[in-house]
Amino acid sequence: MHKEKDDEAQLIADNSSEKIGFWNKQKRGANFMNSKSLPENYKAAKQYNIEFIRLAPDKWAKDHDFLFNDKPDVQPERDFLIGSANDYKGIDEEDFAELKADLDAAYERGSKVVLTVLSLPGNRWRQFNHYENDDRIWKDTKYHEQSAAFWRDLAQRLKNHPAVIGYNLINEPHPETASGFKDFWTEDYREWYNKVENTAADLNALYKTIVNSVRTVDKETPIILNSGLYATPWAFEYLKPINDDKVLYAFHMYEPYEMTSQNKRKGFTYKYPGTVVVGERKTEKLFNKNALEEFLEPVLKWSKQNNIPANRIIVEEFGINRLVEGSDRYMADLISIFNKHGWHWAFYAFREDTWEGMDYQLGNKAPKWEYWEALENGEKQNREEIEVKNPIWDVLEKELRRE
Repeated sequence: MHKEKDDEAQLIADNSSEKIGFWNKQKRGANFMNSKSLPENYKAAKQYNIEFIRLAPDKWAKDHDFLFNDKPDVQPERDFLIGSANDYKGIDEEDFAELKADLDAAYERGSKVVLTVLSLPGNRWRQFNHYENDDRIWKDTKYHEQSAAFWRDLAQRLKNHPAVIGYNLINEPHPETASGFKDFWTEDYREWYNKVENTAADLNALYKTIVNSVRTVDKETPIILNSGLYATPWAFEYLKPINDDKVLYAFHMYEPYEMTSQNKRKGFTYKYPGTVVVGERKTEKLFNKNALEEFLEPVLKWSKQNNIPANRIIVEEFGINRLVEGSDRYMADLISIFNKHGWHWAFYAFREDTWEGMDYQLGNKAPKWEYWEALENGEKQNREEIEVKNPIWDVLEKELRRE
């Protein structure tokens, strides 16, 4: 009996010491942003040498189907894990059991997981909130405290889980939207931050509150912080490093969004490389590899100024609609930049089940009819029937398998 307890204690100690060590060497990952838990995808991810999964379980909400019906005034009756974004009272036990089972499946299949959330108290995910921003967290610090309590409670339960190698506290925070920020491309981020510092709209203050709370119960699991304005590289301008050697900093890269987000409804006006009209002022800008490097310069500048090593920077999400002309070259150029700087990266997304635009194994054409048939029938897709050899997946697979 004593030996079993000693073995368990040793396993916990080993897991704790390994968690930050996992990030010492560049890692290549992918996002799981599916509408339900799909543990079989961990096995497939391992086969492709995907080294970590960024998981957002919020989308598993039992009543998520309202997203796809004709009732825009319907909200979920509850928010996954946090119970209610209106007032956090404790972790929902049914939801936690589902999350725990998924993480156990990840561990059994050899996958490592960064856990993120799309909603916090006072900050319900836009797509679960009539497609409107929920900015309460940026107007009342009581939601800072509730968010800190939630993450403390979750960390208490998951701190020894062998699959979990990071807590990403909130996906794509955007306090700017609640406080007068107007144009992504021209606004002065520092000037804006000076107006909101030490208020509820202060992202740094929120992070400090949550990190301090998590560390009361879990001193080992790495914590990952997104930059502001939907995790744009430009918002590193006002991000303050945390005095904690197990914190990493992250951004997302879908720029120029006017190009990467094109679809059949919007049309395909732009290709890569090429000129794109961006911003409120409708400015024309040539986007090629040099322009992408220039766009990412704020991250490099910030990390040098603050002595943050490359292995503490994560490109958590990047991608482009696979039907955009030149999408394979866009992904290849971005990854070459990430590799040059030694940043960790995770593409969006692996085997997405609600949006085929970034399911890169489907190629650069419309999906096969088997895809739509399975979707309409509510069946699991047979990946062998719908996946095709294609340039954009070739780029990703080559990089995932690179020594």
